[in-house]
Amino acid sequence: MASSHSHALILAGGRGTRFWPRSRKSRAKQVLDFVGAGTLIEQTVARLAPVVPPERMWILTNGLLRDEIIRQLPQVPKRQILAEPEGRNTAPAIGLAAKIMHDVDPDAVMGVFPADQFISRPAGFRSLMRAAYKAASAGEMALLGIQPRWPETGYGYIEFPQGAMKPGDLSPVPVVRFREKPDLKTAEKFVAAGHFCWNAGIFFWRADVYMAQLWQHLPQTAALLDSLPLFGSRKFAGRLAEVFPHCENISVDYAVIEKASGVVGFAAADIGWSDVGSFNAVHELLKKDGSGNASRGDVLALDARGNYVDAPGKLVALLGVDDLIVVDTPDALLVTRRDSAQRVGELVKQIEKQKRHELL
Repeated sequence: MASSHSHALILAGGRGTRFWPRSRKSRAKQVLDFVGAGTLIEQTVARLAPVVPPERMWILTNGLLRDEIIRQLPQVPKRQILAEPEGRNTAPAIGLAAKIMHDVDPDAVMGVFPADQFISRPAGFRSLMRAAYKAASAGEMALLGIQPRWPETGYGYIEFPQGAMKPGDLSPVPVVRFREKPDLKTAEKFVAAGHFCWNAGIFFWRADVYMAQLWQHLPQTAALLDSLPLFGSRKFAGRLAEVFPHCENISVDYAVIEKASGVVGFAAADIGWSDVGSFNAVHELLKKDGSGNASRGDVLALDARGNYVDAPGKLVALLGVDDLIVVDTPDALLVTRRDSAQRVGELVKQIEKQKRHELL
């Protein structure tokens, strides 16, 4: 267990549009079970609990998901499951949590964790967590990098000094710089170089250190958050509803991390990490038949390879088709190729344009 001042912020406000039609506004990706081991947010809490107990966990979500998250996580105090009045991206969300944690514990050290990741080897992850909390307690701003397993173009990268990055090492390493999502050729160079990691979006710092960074790099948002009364005050919720929508809409990476000096990082060994970013990622996580088909439900596959099927309650027969995604819900059916999985969110935008709100 980490120090009694260690707190965990779980960010759970996203919509998961690349998982439509399974993911909807009121049943988004983070509250769904994709691999049969509990919902993603349930798995996140269970993974963190040996290091940070639920009474020091804080969850930021939205008004449509809060009741469902409260239902799924009875071990987390209800008052610590908060709905943002409006989505303003990760920099203000983390600032809000830092302000709240500092109110209840002036020595709070916060870890920031997405609610929708999957880690199949949590023991190794927890070792890194403990080391990162220790570094953060000493005033460092620390992050977790994932050793790249292929030249991914959908993630940002963290550059470490040449020869300094040892995956699984529990000593922090200075971060040289951050690289935006690269093209394929650049990603291949990063992987071959051996001193780049994927940015997992997992951070550690003292709450007061983050608030000071916010004052330096995002002063308007810092001032708005500073105007909030103490957490627990009767005026807190009303004031939050007034000021939070005026915070700048920007990610923590752009607003703070890439501008801060002296950031350190830990490179994870193979902890079985996935950001579960699309149905294609779910296909990779699930057990497959001899032809590479993965399914959640009853499937008959003949001369069919590499498909993913999620259609509970019925038999899905695949004949002579390869690399498809088939997702069936009571009011919508998705059929696409696996190499188009990242584009499912484009369908959601079209549905929004058509104002078919019942499908969102």
